[in-house]
Amino acid sequence: MEQEADPASVARTILLDKLTGQPRTRAELADVLAERDIPDEVADEVLDRFTDVGLIDDAAFANAWVESRHRGRGLGKRALAQELRRRGVDDELARDALEELEPEQEEETARQLVRRKLRSMRSLERQVAMRRLLGMLARKGYPGGMAMSIVKQELDASHDEFPLIDSSGLGPE
Repeated sequence: MEQEADPASVARTILLDKLTGQPRTRAELADVLAERDIPDEVADEVLDRFTDVGLIDDAAFANAWVESRHRGRGLGKRALAQELRRRGVDDELARDALEELEPEQEEETARQLVRRKLRSMRSLERQVAMRRLLGMLARKGYPGGMAMSIVKQELDASHDEFPLIDSSGLGPE
């Protein structure tokens, strides 16, 4: 871009370019403008204008992010909250978006993850399978109590279809 170009028009061009590929948070866009040496007052003015016309909407971004990442990657609330925080979403907006995720939906997603993973664990000891399943759910942001309950239930329910060996070689208690 030309050095004599109006900083506001340069900022608008940068923002439109960044928003074309995917939605972004106001904080992410502010960082991009700072990296491009757009003065803070110009950046704030352009960001405010984009927010006013609805091109930047952190609440909508947070809601869409939670829905997409929960459905697509199976992430739990804790992991989703961390991702939103990293992307610069305000804690209150993140909390509102996470409240849209029903506890039953989160639990069912965790169950599906465990069932899918269990298929590849036939040759493992029960304790090894349990440890791996709990680790997977923890990395995806599920609370420990919920994870333990689901893993135990699914291990017991799937024993006939996918028998695991325990250290004695006899199966579940």
